Amino acid sequence: MDSKRIRTSIGRFLGWFGLTFFSFLIKITPGVFIYGFAKGISNLGYCFARKQKKIAMETLGIAFGDQKSVQEKERIAKDCFTFLAKSALELLFMMDRPGILKERVSFIGEENIKKSLAEGKGIILVSAHFGNFPLLMARLSLGGYKIAGIMRPMRDEKVEKIFMQKRIRLGIRTVYSQPRQACVNESIRILRDNGLLFIPIDQNFGTGGVFVDFFGKKAATATGPVVLAQRTGASLIPCFIVRQKDDTHKIIFEPPLEMEEGATDEETIHINIQKLTTIIEAYIRKYPAEWGWIHRRWKTKPA
Repeated sequence: MDSKRIRTSIGRFLGWFGLTFFSFLIKITPGVFIYGFAKGISNLGYCFARKQKKIAMETLGIAFGDQKSVQEKERIAKDCFTFLAKSALELLFMMDRPGILKERVSFIGEENIKKSLAEGKGIILVSAHFGNFPLLMARLSLGGYKIAGIMRPMRDEKVEKIFMQKRIRLGIRTVYSQPRQACVNESIRILRDNGLLFIPIDQNFGTGGVFVDFFGKKAATATGPVVLAQRTGASLIPCFIVRQKDDTHKIIFEPPLEMEEGATDEETIHINIQKLTTIIEAYIRKYPAEWGWIHRRWKTKPA
């Protein structure tokens, strides 16, 4: 076994062990201490996770350029680490306490969901890796909605199994992004059953998507939401979960996107993916610490 595979195996074992340990610790820790604990973890992470911190600062530099000072970018990066730590611990805490989850996560614009569901063609919830988005899906399930999310399987099968069991207990259906055709077929079944399908489109999509403007730079973006809406007639509703000062959360449902027709199917897809990406950018600009800056969003370049 080469050194890279050894490091990968050790890293995955430590990840599984850490998740198991913290899951047990969270079970015996009073909720009032969760966020203070998360703050301590985030401070350590910001000091020692140098690679992730470097990526965050690089990504912030690409997004904001000279619009923000170095100090402002550092503050956003540090807050991002804090929010990620809070999200991880409260996810472990609340997913086993659905009553508390339901109390601490509320809806804004729920009428947009109910009105669209009345049409009977399902809803595509377009979002991002923004805020504690797994809580968004969990809260919808607890609210009586049939919710599924398109997700990439985690590289560590043991960790994936732990979270899959938690999602199943909460009634969240998982649609894996690969294999692609199976993902498409399952997504169409969910929408034709008048369900809700959560799709984040904020991460680098390689060469399979379209390039749209994101913070003034071309970013490779998935086209799935618009393609599925074209095939099924489902509504496209942007939605985001936003942390409040008291660490409760509000899920905001925007009005359904008005699809704009282009001269060709390709142009229609490009126009509407750009519209959705513009909405995502607006939320990130308003709540910058909620987004995952440790992802290289502009890694793939246009030819």
